[in-house]
Amino acid sequence: MNDRSTALADPMADDALTRPFTGASPYDSYVHASVLNSMQQPLTDAPDEMGFLVTTQVMELWFTLIVHEWRTARVAFAKDDLPAAMDALIRSRRALTALNGSWAPIAALTPAQFNGFRAAFGKASGFQSAMYRHLEFLLGDKSAGLLRSHRGDPAVHEALSETYREPSLYDEVLGFLHRQGLHVPMRVRERDVTQPYASDPGVVDVWREIYAGPQHHPHLALGELLTDIAELVTRWRFEHVLVVRRAMGSKPGSAGSSGLAWLEQRAARPVFPELWEVRGDV
Repeated sequence: MNDRSTALADPMADDALTRPFTGASPYDSYVHASVLNSMQQPLTDAPDEMGFLVTTQVMELWFTLIVHEWRTARVAFAKDDLPAAMDALIRSRRALTALNGSWAPIAALTPAQFNGFRAAFGKASGFQSAMYRHLEFLLGDKSAGLLRSHRGDPAVHEALSETYREPSLYDEVLGFLHRQGLHVPMRVRERDVTQPYASDPGVVDVWREIYAGPQHHPHLALGELLTDIAELVTRWRFEHVLVVRRAMGSKPGSAGSSGLAWLEQRAARPVFPELWEVRGDV
């Protein structure tokens, strides 16, 4: 076989693929894969700890993307740019679907497997995730107490404080709908946005009007997209409950919380509550 036929049979013989890089590869310079791959540092010999670390870190990346998309959507709603807002929400729906799938590597941990490395992370707990807190604040689930817990890290606390003080994604949705001629009550539009969002009968009326109208109206499509997002967030929370229930039962949480009971309470909190209330009225 001559050199030409050998080169054709072996695509790796292409000079463009085998030419040495000067320093890091362009791929690594852009993606920072070497940085990401250096962050898994198990503290025990337990075979399941690596999966726990990777799963948790992957979830943090999905949180980052979802927060980015919801901020993009929030800005678009403030500008009355519904197409741009919908595009960002659709992208976030895909990311939420992937986030929910991230539980798979650790979903079936037995108590013995989890206990093999649980002591290694000491007082660390998922509820301490600053990016997840951004996510919940953007949903309107504000908490001054959970914000205070980040005071020890000034940069993180200031960034989270900004999200805490700003209108939530849902606040901007309701402002947009009001400017479109739907009567969102003033008490909702002028509420203290640092307080947790609570269902309002006037907002139920707004969604009732939308759902009773044309079934292909853009506002109804928005309602259904928000319902998709609310459902995916709720599924993630309940999946968290199931993973914890299976791995550690009702033991106290690692950071001093009540563990399973606290997660169950958080999981029961509705996302975009009026969208669920109105469905029985249509």
